Amino acid sequence: MPTLRETILATLHARLQNLTAHVLRGEVLPECIPATGLIILRDGKPGDPEVLLSPLTYIYEHRAELEVVIQAGTGRDVLFDALIAEIGAVLAADRTLGGLCDWVEAEAPESVDLPIEGAASLKAAVITVVLHYTTSDPLI
Repeated sequence: MPTLRETILATLHARLQNLTAHVLRGEVLPECIPATGLIILRDGKPGDPEVLLSPLTYIYEHRAELEVVIQAGTGRDVLFDALIAEIGAVLAADRTLGGLCDWVEAEAPESVDLPIEGAASLKAAVITVVLHYTTSDPLI
């Protein structure tokens, strides 16, 4: 049986599959970026939980990361902005991931333009997605 942490990350990954961009989880950046863009979900860090003693409860602010990449010769900024808006809409549609989390929120991306010699430039950002959830055991 998967842990709550894995269930939450798998659910987030499944929800992101509805985007126009290709979505991977925990993969290396491929050599070829799809025309619709690429998102790689990184599991991130659960961090140190706040602990309540009665009943014993661990409160996490797990920081997963979305690596978002667009490669285009022209219109890169518009494509990137549209993909970021799609991600925001998916997260806003269900802030609890079907009741698995108390709240899900994304932090604003800081994008960078990366020139590629002999190819179209990349526009990329890492978006931190904070997953607020509680569990009775940090290993379950």
